[in-house]
Amino acid sequence: MLYTQRNITIYLLFFLISSSFSYANNNKVTFSHPGSINSKHSLDFIKGKIHGNKQPWFDEFNSIKTSLHATRKPNAFITINAKNNTQASEMQNDAIAAYSQALLWYFSDDIVYANRAITILNAWSAFEGFISGTDQDKLLAGWAGAVFASAAEIMRSYEHWKPNEIKQFQRMFKRSFYPQLLIASSWNGNVDLTQIAALISIAVFTDDENAFNSALKRLEKRNPAYFYLHSDPHELREILGDGDDINHFWGYPTKWVNGLTQETCRDNGHHSQFALGAAIHVAEVAWNQGVDIYSKNQTRYVAALELLASQLLSNEVDTCKNKLATTSRFNTWEIGYNHYHNRADIALPFTKTLIESEIRANSQRAVWNLVYETLTHAKLPKYYEDRVKSR
Repeated sequence: MLYTQRNITIYLLFFLISSSFSYANNNKVTFSHPGSINSKHSLDFIKGKIHGNKQPWFDEFNSIKTSLHATRKPNAFITINAKNNTQASEMQNDAIAAYSQALLWYFSDDIVYANRAITILNAWSAFEGFISGTDQDKLLAGWAGAVFASAAEIMRSYEHWKPNEIKQFQRMFKRSFYPQLLIASSWNGNVDLTQIAALISIAVFTDDENAFNSALKRLEKRNPAYFYLHSDPHELREILGDGDDINHFWGYPTKWVNGLTQETCRDNGHHSQFALGAAIHVAEVAWNQGVDIYSKNQTRYVAALELLASQLLSNEVDTCKNKLATTSRFNTWEIGYNHYHNRADIALPFTKTLIESEIRANSQRAVWNLVYETLTHAKLPKYYEDRVKSR
């Protein structure tokens, strides 16, 4: 009886939330597939580079082939308490495994990987939702949802993933992930940005224009409250979950400079890398769907990339009382650099140096929703800019 009541509650919540974020928008989206974090153009380009033994793609591809994710079998749950570290880890590892195997299949044409990927996705199609009732649910839904959606987007072109199985996975997203993603977390901004990145990727897989547009509106609101620009009106910098003042919200920075993040003075590069990575993910998914939000946020995102990269390279944070930068290096710099340098011809010297000296050599390749971005986004060519519209 409780199980049935819980399902009814979830569906009612989904109905109320989905109704509340509908809004008039003249920019209709015609979804392209695959087209979440990866486009068909980029996947085909990388496939050619791998077959030609070109770097860095060839070594990155082989590193996935030898990883545990390449052979992982599903460890699915019907419900998850996100505060349970074992359950959270199993979900995230399954998401990364599904995405890893989807990439391996696309690049190698080996159906062994394809069948492994859809086995994981089908196992999770029965997932009923998150049950801790805390913001940790929202964070895990963001982490796992973005990666599951990227895997599903690639696998939807596999002829043996049956249409009814695809629909079951789409329904699972709406049933179990939407209730956690559609309401912004009151934690630090990295959580909201992670939710937004998952929401827009899932929207592409489910062909959900309302959710797609909702994600873009959320990002527009969060940007000035996470990535500082002198030119922003003061009131836009405040999304306060606890009622405290703006200095507390931003961690009491000693210098307010362009590119400062809301969490720079919390722990600098750790959460800032996750947040910056998530924001760039949203921009890349939008770009793959013909919507340019990169240009509108060029000053903001370039400043954030360059400031954080310079701090990681120097191991100093002169914008805060805490002078030590994080030792974490996550594989999440390639997408922003690829767009602003390779597509837009902007020099990002600190970001370039960080990628070439540290990220490609020493970064953690697959952590939560930051997964194999050197393989998927290093040195991509310019393509189909004629269909991208500014919003």
